[in-house]
Amino acid sequence: MSTRSQIQYSTIGILSLAHLLNDLYSNYWPAFLLVATGLSATQAALLVSAFTISSSFVQPLFGYYLDRQGKRWLVYAGTLWMAVLLSLTGLVQNYALLVLLAAFAGLGTAAFHPQASTMVTVISGDRKAVLLSGFIAFGNIGFALSPLLLVPLFERFGLQATVYTVIPGIFVAILLLFFAPRNDVLGNAMSPTLGQAIQAMRSAAKELLAITGVIALRALAYTGMLAILPLYFKSENISSIAGSQLLFIMLFVGAIGGVIGGFISDMYGRKLLIVSSLLLATPLFFGFLYTEGMISTIFLALGGASLMSSFSVTVVAAQEAIPNNKSLAAGLTMGFAGGIGNLFVVLIGHIGDIYGLQTAITILFLLPIAGALVGLMMKNRPAARNQRMVAR
Repeated sequence: MSTRSQIQYSTIGILSLAHLLNDLYSNYWPAFLLVATGLSATQAALLVSAFTISSSFVQPLFGYYLDRQGKRWLVYAGTLWMAVLLSLTGLVQNYALLVLLAAFAGLGTAAFHPQASTMVTVISGDRKAVLLSGFIAFGNIGFALSPLLLVPLFERFGLQATVYTVIPGIFVAILLLFFAPRNDVLGNAMSPTLGQAIQAMRSAAKELLAITGVIALRALAYTGMLAILPLYFKSENISSIAGSQLLFIMLFVGAIGGVIGGFISDMYGRKLLIVSSLLLATPLFFGFLYTEGMISTIFLALGGASLMSSFSVTVVAAQEAIPNNKSLAAGLTMGFAGGIGNLFVVLIGHIGDIYGLQTAITILFLLPIAGALVGLMMKNRPAARNQRMVAR
């Protein structure tokens, strides 16, 4: 029997809206860097990394805790926490304090993502990848909108205007307080003990290592671009507004690519989508680098779509590898694996300071090919379409 009747679309919609705002906050730093002055590539990369690393490495801990307990309050508390701390960034003059604030703000998104993504997959029936990709697409749209909305705000009113950005965070936190699904929506997903979780990871170690490697390389490319591209645009005398528009295009089309990738993976398999999309991303990004005008923008957009088309797919692949530890799998993929890649963003920034921004960007554009090669080590699992046909 099909499980589509069990899919709770309205609840997924609420969580997706919250994800949009959550990730809009998560992409504060490129907008900040497009307006701020006096920062080197290394300092810019460290600022972005402080947020992404703290949000990444804590996520598996939240994930395990949620598999055991299921604390719905973390989705709204995490959103509010991040909104408040990020709204203070424009008032901070000391660089070290700014990095510290970024690191603590990252804990908010670490709390939100494992719980929210697990809720989505549990109530998505047999359409997990495509509906989770929709949830993630909303986050990516928020990510894309961030520089488009924040750069004009900061340019007009100064970085002190960050204090006003707490308002939507308060609104969404209240929305989640009343409408986020209750803990019992996760059912038996919250039962594994620590020993069972460790055993599940050991049993799927090879698969999880391959997925982790793919995500780490993709995250390094993705986060590195968010840190380095604003500086590259400045070096090419591209205005802050035009630079924010280019980032928006890359991220927005990337969000669309994520939905398409989730659909394709449900139809034809996770591994095929992951490997082929990453292989395609590198030549598209180089097309952006070595062309001009509208053609260059189109290459950047398609490169973003190709890079991000596997985002939700890797999450679902990990959850299928350890099906009784969905929040832990979400934390490992959306958090820890990405954090490993983000550790090296500072190194990319340092390379940019020494050898030039174009050298750093060239390295970033080559990384998806490395991710595709690692993806070849993943298992070939039956596509969701075939599993539905067998179930019938």
